Amino acid sequence: MAVLQAFLIALCIIVSHQNLVDAKFSKSMYITWGTQHATIQGNGGEDLNLVLDPFSGSAVQSKRGFLFGSIEMLIKLVPGNSAGTVTAYYLSSTGTKHDEIDFEFLGNISGQPYIVHTNVYTQGNGSKEQQFYLWFDPTADFHNYTIHWNPTEIVWYVDSLPIRVFRNYENQGIAYPNKQGMRVYSSLWNADNWATRGGLVKIDWTSAPFTARFRNFRARACKWNGDISISQCGTTSPANWWTSPIYSQLSSAKRGQLQWVRDSFMIYDYCKDTKRFNGQIPAECFIQQF
Repeated sequence: MAVLQAFLIALCIIVSHQNLVDAKFSKSMYITWGTQHATIQGNGGEDLNLVLDPFSGSAVQSKRGFLFGSIEMLIKLVPGNSAGTVTAYYLSSTGTKHDEIDFEFLGNISGQPYIVHTNVYTQGNGSKEQQFYLWFDPTADFHNYTIHWNPTEIVWYVDSLPIRVFRNYENQGIAYPNKQGMRVYSSLWNADNWATRGGLVKIDWTSAPFTARFRNFRARACKWNGDISISQCGTTSPANWWTSPIYSQLSSAKRGQLQWVRDSFMIYDYCKDTKRFNGQIPAECFIQQF
């Protein structure tokens, strides 16, 4: 029995490693715009710098798409007066009916906190924003930002603390992103028409160039190989570790952490914005998310 258990454990480890993508920036991503403003260098190809100046921003994307798994990145945000800048880190498919899962970091004037902007799109429809302040200075050091996505739920993590959950309620007519592979994108760009105080505060170009730093991109995720991946990546099996029951819902301890973040640092929740939706709050807002 002990030998059989050891074999099964080893098999699960081997199969799991088949879904662990070698995700160094130098091997897994390429620069899509602002080629003179982005560098992949140092630390064995693990470091990425994105730069914004009056001439251009910059961006990268992964060479392949994924369907379910865990995507993580260490990010050190633009320091000082970053008002009007947005550092984006997100998953997205393509087309007018695209799916998308967002982390966006909205800059602010010196001494004011960054805003973490989260959103999820399904079939081209977003409008599911939740925003948070952070409980630390995200410009002083690198911090971990993770998107965990499986057939049951999406969880946004900051330094292993969950800040948001979006659950799959397709059986109740609520769309969920589970049929399109998504690539990983990161960018630094000029969004001073909306990012800081609704666009009232513009970028101070005398502070340029602005630099956001990224490190240790990891994609423990199922590779997208077309429509066949919908079943291959979504089927419950040891190989698809993200389908394990332990990932179907946050533990009691994690729910406590999530509640602390939301009680202490949430500053906007689309589910409470009655004016925006003319009183017609989206259906998922009335269903338990965590």
